[in-house]
Amino acid sequence: MAKKPRPAKPRVIVTRRLPPAVEARMAELFDASFNVGDTPMDHAALAGAMAQCDVLVPSVTDQIDASLIEGAPDRLQLIASFGSGVDHIDLAAAQKKGLIVTNTPGVLTEDTADMTMALILSVPRRLAEGEKLVRSGAWTGWSPSGMLGHRIGGKRLGIIGMGRIGRAVATRARAFGLTIAYHNRHRLPFEVEQDLDAAFHPDVETMLAQSDIISINCPLNAGSKGMIDARRLALMRPDAYLINTSRAEITDEPALIAALSEGRIAGAGLDVYAHEPAIDPRLFTLSNVVLLPHMGSATFEGRDATGARVIANIRSWVDGHRPPNQVLEAWV
Repeated sequence: MAKKPRPAKPRVIVTRRLPPAVEARMAELFDASFNVGDTPMDHAALAGAMAQCDVLVPSVTDQIDASLIEGAPDRLQLIASFGSGVDHIDLAAAQKKGLIVTNTPGVLTEDTADMTMALILSVPRRLAEGEKLVRSGAWTGWSPSGMLGHRIGGKRLGIIGMGRIGRAVATRARAFGLTIAYHNRHRLPFEVEQDLDAAFHPDVETMLAQSDIISINCPLNAGSKGMIDARRLALMRPDAYLINTSRAEITDEPALIAALSEGRIAGAGLDVYAHEPAIDPRLFTLSNVVLLPHMGSATFEGRDATGARVIANIRSWVDGHRPPNQVLEAWV
């Protein structure tokens, strides 16, 4: 396929509000348009935006499906996604169309790992329950049997997905005295395992059955979608906890709710949901669940770094180079 000419100052449409410094820099470099109202774009709005730009900058909640990509005019050449995940973009359709897709890996690793560790601490120690008790005015003071939770040190943490975030979680967890196990598509090099003091489990079932806490840190893809289903949840011990700061679709949410409601697992810490921003109302009734509003990567520093990475990808493309975070290696 012949390469299309790249405009010196491309028309860039951004689907959501970004940090002011990021938007200001984009406005300097590109013919940029921003979503001032920050209202999520529906299918029709996304189609309209894609018809008017050289570069689309979507967020991870914009569903860029095959119909949008197939219907986009030839003018659109680059989808520079704001975020590390790309499960919201139909990559096969993009490749067939000849569109370049970029993301922003690595910049949110530490922020997401911090939030994961916060949930690992919060759920067994019942921090959210305690905070609500104090605010309710019903707290009557300290007692030997009041608000008892479970100790973290000495417990076994099973990490599903040992990429950047999984390894960062393991590093933090070791400092709290947790023993680390992990399941990954590929085993880590011996030196990395040794450094993290992490034990590899080739099958996730064994790790689920042996872990006190499970942390989901893998990306959503065809292999991970629905991985933690009712059958696998049943392998977890009744005193075990599940933490998910990755993608809700990796779990079977109704099966997870059932397991929590029936006491078949002890609790969960969730930052992602199957139908965001809607949340299954049954979750609100469960005191053993900490619910966060998809804020694992929500730091000023992380958002600024993500925006800088998006700009770098666009500038590299404009200059005729391969963007540093081009998703598929086949696209040169």
